[in-house]
Amino acid sequence: VQLQASGGGSVQPGGSLRLSCVVSGSTFSEYAVGWYRGAPGKQREWVATHISTGDTTIYADSVKGRFTISRDNDKNTVYLQMNNLKPEDTAVYFCRVIDTLGEVYWGQGTLVTVSS
Repeated sequence: VQLQASGGGSVQPGGSLRLSCVVSGSTFSEYAVGWYRGAPGKQREWVATHISTGDTTIYADSVKGRFTISRDNDKNTVYLQMNNLKPEDTAVYFCRVIDTLGEVYWGQGTLVTVSS
């Protein structure tokens, strides 16, 4: 399984970005997918997860109400829509999937910078 993340960039506070992560693998629709982020000098933290079973989405408190995780199973792609971005959202964002065997795979990361 390979993951390719994109969509990062620089934005002013209050702005929006949408990250994308294209995932190889024929059973993508069954994978649990998620986004994590790593800020300079900080540990990587979990941001959001989507689980196919029950179409469940969960979010970290720090992004709840501002970020939305979604997926397009026809395109093998998971998205992270980020609205009302804040400087503290600045980080490298990573997508992660867990396949049907429980194996974990990470994308390469895409940088988001929120600054005025």
